[in-house]
Amino acid sequence: MKTAVAKYAGFCFGVKRAVDFVFSLAESEREADIYTVGELIHNADVLGRLAERGVHAVSAAQAEEIIAAKPERKTVFIIRAHGITLPLMEKLRAAEENENISVYDYTCPYVRKIHDIADENTAGENTAALLFGDKNHPEVQGIASHIGCPHIIFSSCEELASPENTDFLIKYRDFRLIMMAQTTQNFSEYKKCQKFIKNLCTNPIIFDTICSVTENRQKEAEILSRECDVVLVCGSMNSANTRKLYEISKKNCPRTLLIGGAADIPPDYVHDSDRVGIAAGASTPGYIIEEVQKTMSEQTNFAQLLEESFKSLNTGDTVTGIVTSVSATEVQLDLGCKVTGVLTLANVTDDPQAKLADLFKVGDTVEAVAVRVNDVEGIATLSKKKVDAKNNWNLVAKALEDGEVLSGKVIEAVKGGVVISALSQKIFVPASQTGVARDGDLSALVGTTQKFKIIEIKEDRRRAVGSIKAVQREERKAAKEAFWANIEEGKHYKGVVKSLTSYGAFVDLGGVDGMVHNSELSWTRISNPKDVVSIGQEIDVYVKSFDAEKGRVSLGYKTEESNPWTIFMNNYKVGDVVKVTVVSMTPFGAFAQIIPGVDGLIHISQIADKKLAHPSDVLKKGEEVEAKIIDINEEAHNVSLSIRALLEKDEDTAEEATAEAAEATAEAAEAAE
Repeated sequence: MKTAVAKYAGFCFGVKRAVDFVFSLAESEREADIYTVGELIHNADVLGRLAERGVHAVSAAQAEEIIAAKPERKTVFIIRAHGITLPLMEKLRAAEENENISVYDYTCPYVRKIHDIADENTAGENTAALLFGDKNHPEVQGIASHIGCPHIIFSSCEELASPENTDFLIKYRDFRLIMMAQTTQNFSEYKKCQKFIKNLCTNPIIFDTICSVTENRQKEAEILSRECDVVLVCGSMNSANTRKLYEISKKNCPRTLLIGGAADIPPDYVHDSDRVGIAAGASTPGYIIEEVQKTMSEQTNFAQLLEESFKSLNTGDTVTGIVTSVSATEVQLDLGCKVTGVLTLANVTDDPQAKLADLFKVGDTVEAVAVRVNDVEGIATLSKKKVDAKNNWNLVAKALEDGEVLSGKVIEAVKGGVVISALSQKIFVPASQTGVARDGDLSALVGTTQKFKIIEIKEDRRRAVGSIKAVQREERKAAKEAFWANIEEGKHYKGVVKSLTSYGAFVDLGGVDGMVHNSELSWTRISNPKDVVSIGQEIDVYVKSFDAEKGRVSLGYKTEESNPWTIFMNNYKVGDVVKVTVVSMTPFGAFAQIIPGVDGLIHISQIADKKLAHPSDVLKKGEEVEAKIIDINEEAHNVSLSIRALLEKDEDTAEEATAEAAEATAEAAEAAE
């Protein structure tokens, strides 16, 4: 009989954190009255040990009575991993004004995250919320107290589809609909609920709040229950996550038993079983799991062990061995029989860059299939890939059913697509589903890690087809929804120039394109946007205006800091002598560029110390000359320049010239108008 213990069995992070703290506190604060608001965890054995140390669970009403009594000795309240309701939390925090009362919040971080989601997303107008969970569970009651809009609570897709709840969904279908879940709910059922909502409502905002550890437990229970003759689920029926594990396992393995500990296992319950699986909820301490595992081991017959030590191994047999050595080229395993098992990298993974030393260590337990047995040499060549492929095929099928996003490494480009290695399977992705442009280079994907969805499986050949494009499409949709939910005028974005036209540039803001008109690209006149930006360039833009209904966004690129007039005013003043370039001439004077975007007028009377018939008598276009700034009109953005002022040695003459120039500039401005 083989025993398999789920990797994620026992205390989760949030529960372990709370339990460890309370036991430590009970040891250090022996004179204090210590209370947990509600049972710390759903496990009678742990609660009994805490009670022996003076730690007692109280209800919300009892906690309020203790606070009202204004205790005169040190009193400590601990908020359990499930969390509590917002009003009770506020009362406890207020009670801390009494120096004898202390409150320690050990709400699970994953639960607190849902509180934050509810606080941040459900307080606005035209908002409704959906909460997937057990309405009688303390975690759900705590989450619900943070929801500030109309909402419903349901524990299955069937309940969500009830007439009462359907009426709610139809009533609020055009509202901003927020959906979240209790951390310990069934992951597959939540996916079904999401699919139902998406078919009924417009753009719901769905948060994946089921704890990743909970999800992993449920996946392990699914696998164990398909592979084992008996499954023992350790924990309390009061525990929501334990109950879910039991329900999942029972569907696949009728001989699933929910036990509180080793003492609950009936005599001879597993004696005729080849393989026993052990799973446990988040409230089950490790020592209970170890006791159950030890009991299973003790039921293994010594004669059976002796017989196994002499058994032969045949090609195709599935074996379990213990790693005895790891080198750069192979892993050796003790198979408990007369041959030594050998694993090479090619029989472990499709990733040629992987290293055996990173994947295995001495003492690891490994399951593999014998692909070649040499009794003479005492060597059995094994394949772990075949076992993993078999074990994980159920996960591939489930990923198709749930629409789950998977991640894997592209290992090769083949005719018509690429191959991704994931879940010990080779997933084929057709070229049309890679996201690469038609006739594009698929080999560019090789070696990269890609997110994808399973879109088709061929059960008879155990072949799966994936789509990278499906995930990209969903991500773009999500990014687009997030963009329109948060856009506002003046907001800055980092964008990438997507295309150029004669009138401006289109910029990808992450799911939504915006347009920067030529007039917003530069302070100076440009003939083509490519004079300022190029395709693929990342630029900083800001929203000038937008129309969400039409999906249009008008962007700005130029800023006041880059305004030529601002630059000029920050660096130049009246009296400065500057080098300027003549850019054009009129009968009344010449215009010269001081800096790009700012020209000054040299009136004909300020070009030379003699009378001229035309500026071209002295100047020519493109000529660089020195001139003095004699006047700046900040309001009209006009600058008056004088070459004559530099020729005049007499200050009085120069001042007279300045006055004449100012008057001439005004006349020129009037003429221009």
